[in-house]
Amino acid sequence: MITCTITYEIDPDQVPAFEIYAKAWIHLVNTMGGTHHGYFLPHEGANDRAWAMFSFPSLAAYEDYRTQMANDAACQRAYAHAQTTGCIRRYDRTFTRPVLSGASPEALGL
Repeated sequence: MITCTITYEIDPDQVPAFEIYAKAWIHLVNTMGGTHHGYFLPHEGANDRAWAMFSFPSLAAYEDYRTQMANDAACQRAYAHAQTTGCIRRYDRTFTRPVLSGASPEALGL
C-alpha cells in the first residue's frame, strides 16, 4: 500500500471553497479505486495550512488513478473550481507506506 499526503497552502479567505474542493476529491479518489482518509482543515493555529491523505494498493494503482483523473471530466471540474476560486496557493505531495499493525515490545525483542 502507498499513501499520499498532500500539504496545502490555502487562502484563509477561501476555506469554504477549499472544503467544496476537498469533498469532491474524497468522492473522486474513492470512486477511482483509492481509499481517502480525509482532509484536515485549519481550526486553530496556522489558518493557511490543510492536509489530505489517501491510499492506493500500490504505486502502479496510484499511477493508473493519475492517468484516469487526467481524462476525467469531474476531476477537471474540481481542478477548475480551485483555479477559479484561488483557494489553493500551493501544495506538496509526499508518498509513504503505512505501518498498520502493532506488536508488544517483547515480541519485537526490545
